[in-house]
Amino acid sequence: MIRVMYPGTFDPPTKGHLDIVRRATKIFDEIVIVIANNPHKQCFFSPEERYEIMRSLVDEFDNIELHVWDGLIVDFAEEKGIRVLLRGVRALSDFNHEFELSLLNKSLNARIETIFLPTDKKYFVLRSSWIKELAMLGGDVSDMVPPVVSQALKEKLQKA
Repeated sequence: MIRVMYPGTFDPPTKGHLDIVRRATKIFDEIVIVIANNPHKQCFFSPEERYEIMRSLVDEFDNIELHVWDGLIVDFAEEKGIRVLLRGVRALSDFNHEFELSLLNKSLNARIETIFLPTDKKYFVLRSSWIKELAMLGGDVSDMVPPVVSQALKEKLQKA
């Protein structure tokens, strides 16, 4: 059985993230999605909100586990016995960043391998940071995120 971990901030989850998840469910036996809670990163949604949003998005899959983690991803992987990290990449700049991160993770835990999965071309320009900015400026993000995310963004912005 091959378990893979798909870590990320998912602030918010995009259609690109879900594309990676859907494709991964066809490749791997089990996908462990880890919502990273980095206190040094300013997130729009709380870890609990991101968890609930992601849970609603992946509920249809029976081979997905979902967790929130506050520490190093390699520590989570070690604790859960996971040896493979999955990372989605959109462009060469993503690959450069993710490649360097994979080397860092490998230096922290030599048993960790990273697999890169290129995004589908229709999700090539989706970035969570751009989506948040567009939503804050009143733009329509419904083509970029699932309806539950679009609604969560609207509700959060109305409260602000």
